[in-house]
Amino acid sequence: MAKSRVTMQPTRAREMSTQSVQMLNPDAWREGLTTAQRGYGGKWQRARLGFLFKNPICETCKAKGVVTEATVVDHVIPHRGDQKLFWDTSNWSAKCKPCHSEKTALEEGGIGAARKG
Repeated sequence: MAKSRVTMQPTRAREMSTQSVQMLNPDAWREGLTTAQRGYGGKWQRARLGFLFKNPICETCKAKGVVTEATVVDHVIPHRGDQKLFWDTSNWSAKCKPCHSEKTALEEGGIGAARKG
C-alpha cells in the first residue's frame, strides 16, 4: 500500500518577520544556529581570551569584595544577534561562571524570575 503524503501549509507564525518572532520569543535569534553561526567562533575565542587576560577578576565578585577568576565574557546588554552590540567591547564584562549563570538565568526567566525585556 502506498503511503499518503500530507503537506502542511505555512502557518501565520512562519510568515512573520524575524523581528516579530523575536518580540514573541526574544531568544528566537539563536534557534537552529550553531555557536559559531551565532558569532562565538574563532574570532570570538581570541577576543574573549584577550579580554580575560586584561580583566582577570570577576567584576560582580569584585564589587562584593571577593576575588574570583573571571572565565566568561558577558554581554552586559544581551546582544540577541545584533553583531554591532556583540562586538562592542564597552558592552563586555568579565565574570566567573557562577555569576554569569546567575545573571543569564535572571535575564532569561530562570530561577523563578520573570523574563526581562
